[in-house]
Amino acid sequence: MLIGYARVSTLEQNPEGQEAALLNYGCERIYVESASGKDSKSRPELQRMLDTLRADDIVVVQRLDRLGRSLKDLIELLEGFKESGVRFVSIHDGIDTTTATGELIFHVIGAIAQFERRLISDRTKTGLAAARARGRKGGRKPSMSESDIRKANAMLLDPMVTKSEVAKHFCVSRPTLNKALASLEK
Repeated sequence: MLIGYARVSTLEQNPEGQEAALLNYGCERIYVESASGKDSKSRPELQRMLDTLRADDIVVVQRLDRLGRSLKDLIELLEGFKESGVRFVSIHDGIDTTTATGELIFHVIGAIAQFERRLISDRTKTGLAAARARGRKGGRKPSMSESDIRKANAMLLDPMVTKSEVAKHFCVSRPTLNKALASLEK
């Protein structure tokens, strides 16, 4: 089944041109969205379309930017289509994964996205290593200072004081208190 998706960013914009192109292409069902393309999760018509797709369906858009605004979003959607056996056509951009050339273009876009993810990962690792070299530690700050841990330990020497009371006094959970106390033993 040919399923069309049209999106305009604001209520003032008119989706009729997109709808006409999709009907002319032969779409049997068209989902029309009036929402920003920034976040695919906040587009109810897109979600409705994704929920109804079946293997061998073909999703058709007038232009790639109607489906998603970022390359990352587009790749995620297109990979989801591929995993579900759904094919994709962008009329204006000449992408048609039902053909060998369209499949090649899809793979090139996917390779670029994978390359971009790898670069981001490498930059992050390099940045973390540089921060560690400067003596910075990552992660959350400890819930209890060294002084608090020593005070908690001293409080627990009194048999009338429970761990729950000490944890409540320092505004931490019992597991957090136990972990902090265990660090004293090291």
